Amino acid sequence: MGFFLLLFLSLLSLASSASREDQKTFIVRVQHDAKPSVFTTHKHWYESSLSSILSPSTPTQVLHVYDSVFHGFSAKFSPAEALKLQTLPHIIAVIPEQVRHLQTTRSPHFLGLKTTDSAGLLKESDFGSDLVIGVIDTGIWPERQSFNDRDLGPIPSKWKGQCVTAKDFSSSSCNKKLIGARFFCNGYEATNGKMNETSEFRSPRDSDGHGTHTASIAAGRYVFPASTLGYAKGVAAGMAPKARLAAYKVCWNAGCYDSDILAAFDTAVTDGVDVISLSVGGVVVPYYLDAIAIGAFGAADKGIFVSASAGNGGPGGLTVTNVAPWVATIGAGTIDRDFPADVKLGNGKVVPGVSVYNGPALSPGRMYPLVYAGTGGGDGYSSSLCLEGSLDPNFVKGKIVLCDRGINSRAAKGEVVKKAGGIGMILANGVFDGEGLVADCHVLPATAVGASNGDEIRRYIDSASKSKLPAAATIVFKGTRLGVRPAPVVASFSARGPNPETPEILKPDVIAPGLNILAAWPDKVGPSGVPSDKRRTEFNILSGTSMACPHVSGLAALLKAAHPEWSTAAIKSALMTTAYTVDNRGETMLDESSGNTSTVLDFGSGHVHPTKAMDPGLVYDISSMDYVDFLCNSNYTIKNIQVITRRNADCSGAKRAGHIGNLNYPSFSAVFQQYGKHKMSTHFIRQVTNVGDPNSVYKVTIRPPSGTLVTVEPEKLVFRRVGQKLNFLVRLQAMAVKLSPGSTSMKSGSIVWSDGKHNVTSPVIVTMQQPL
Repeated sequence: MGFFLLLFLSLLSLASSASREDQKTFIVRVQHDAKPSVFTTHKHWYESSLSSILSPSTPTQVLHVYDSVFHGFSAKFSPAEALKLQTLPHIIAVIPEQVRHLQTTRSPHFLGLKTTDSAGLLKESDFGSDLVIGVIDTGIWPERQSFNDRDLGPIPSKWKGQCVTAKDFSSSSCNKKLIGARFFCNGYEATNGKMNETSEFRSPRDSDGHGTHTASIAAGRYVFPASTLGYAKGVAAGMAPKARLAAYKVCWNAGCYDSDILAAFDTAVTDGVDVISLSVGGVVVPYYLDAIAIGAFGAADKGIFVSASAGNGGPGGLTVTNVAPWVATIGAGTIDRDFPADVKLGNGKVVPGVSVYNGPALSPGRMYPLVYAGTGGGDGYSSSLCLEGSLDPNFVKGKIVLCDRGINSRAAKGEVVKKAGGIGMILANGVFDGEGLVADCHVLPATAVGASNGDEIRRYIDSASKSKLPAAATIVFKGTRLGVRPAPVVASFSARGPNPETPEILKPDVIAPGLNILAAWPDKVGPSGVPSDKRRTEFNILSGTSMACPHVSGLAALLKAAHPEWSTAAIKSALMTTAYTVDNRGETMLDESSGNTSTVLDFGSGHVHPTKAMDPGLVYDISSMDYVDFLCNSNYTIKNIQVITRRNADCSGAKRAGHIGNLNYPSFSAVFQQYGKHKMSTHFIRQVTNVGDPNSVYKVTIRPPSGTLVTVEPEKLVFRRVGQKLNFLVRLQAMAVKLSPGSTSMKSGSIVWSDGKHNVTSPVIVTMQQPL
């Protein structure tokens, strides 16, 4: 009896107090036009709705009010109160908040953008000087040379944004280059309490480095000389050096909170940005629960191009994030530059590695004792990863230490080794990391090696321990190497398809440079990001799909400047249909993690080719109503669709559009369940718009995925004028393949429309699934 009484009392206390601990932040979608006239503002009405469901002791605090990309507000309350709120007639949805994380130079040159190129992309768009790129990230370090405003004309007259001042961010921090800077922290503080202003700035100023880096990749000015610790010397320049920047800081020490991200989207749209760049991601959920997908739809609906990083969860499948079809989802590739730092072993073997280290080098010609951290006694697992406090100084003092990747950051492992008295570090990839290497600004002489080479070094240490000659090694730093072949290669960490939310839409869309990218860096942060690193540098080399995304944001601004009449879908189509899949050896791009040929699930349509994207010939255009049909065919409820699109959807017409794969997307993806059927078939309807030459005739070339029959009708598209739209039908028939239950098989091909001058290429992917 006592137990049941206890249980009853504890449930009662839970229900009555809606204790502060139980509360979390929710984003609430409201029927905007249902506001009773007694309320002067929407905020007033929202507060009244809240107080009607909260217990009298709970303060009603609206964190953000949204009114451009989303209608509603965010606030903190308990799940029980959320259920109560949902019963109010004007409440359409209550969405739990997620926390997102950052997806942490030769690229303009590698991409074919040069200032001397009189006819190319940079020339035609006056470098995009009337366009504004909004960067939603960790803020910005405004004093960097990458953000100077020399020779820039007046701020575009349509701009309504502002420079929010704070004690460490004066109004003079902005100029004609950085024309807006704001910060959003209500959601962050609602969950974490008041921020510690000794470790981060309550202002748009960047205390992390990530936001400064991504902003300068998108739109940094030409800066010469630029380098990090003497590596990668040359000119630093963003993709659109004359475009204006607006920084929206939403990411803080504990992450980036959905309610703040949505507020940044809402404000950026009202401010008048043309492009939004978002190098942030999290778990994939249905679009009506995804604040980024909702914010991005509202932006795209107003003609704003949104590019987002695909995520760094690669090389495994189904890892891609930010997958909504109205977002450009960007994976990462390598460029033709690297930073070799080889390990020379005592047995004469040389193992290749990479590093950006410029401190006191190891004595040339001298070999140092070499140990594997995992064999130094104690808890073998933590020490093998060189976690904080796991290394025995007696074991590592004066030695080069081999550490495994995982758990803590790569640069932090170096600090752990250094603190314990180690003289150098070799960082070995785990099996899952494969052979993908990332160069870091280490705090001691260190290099990174692939998984198989890590195994080789461990075997050498093991065999040496059994012989009379103890293991020894040194690290040879070779600086910067250019003209690397093959390039590009799909980066190991770059997140891969298939698309976990909508397998019929191929994601990522494209890849762009994302490995070892040089860009601007703030003053108060060492290049390794380790708190004890007191080195200071104006530029830093980072890797991630976070670096790939702003390359495309900058390119989208250039394309928009050159073609102001193009929609956001047309810009994305141009980038996708002109992308390339062949590297500088003339072979299909490789996958860095395995060394094998990569597939459309790794690179989507391919690697962006800016100069070709200027003149794609044909584009696949998509309207907001097409996306509504797509959501109807995704079996979303009318309410779900309203949350995303702010429209009362009518799904009866959508069924005429056929199926989800008929969204006018520039790629084709068919998914078949093999329920004992021998033959399976589907069709795709597409419409292309001529943006090339009048009186042009396009003929189709089909490379069907193996084991399929693909037909296109008509086989010829005859355009009389520019702007003319023509439809075509693709029929696809696939034969069943032998598969064990629960497994899938993926084959790809392509459809290319060509008029002899333009090649408009779309990947075709067929996935067979054997049900369990």
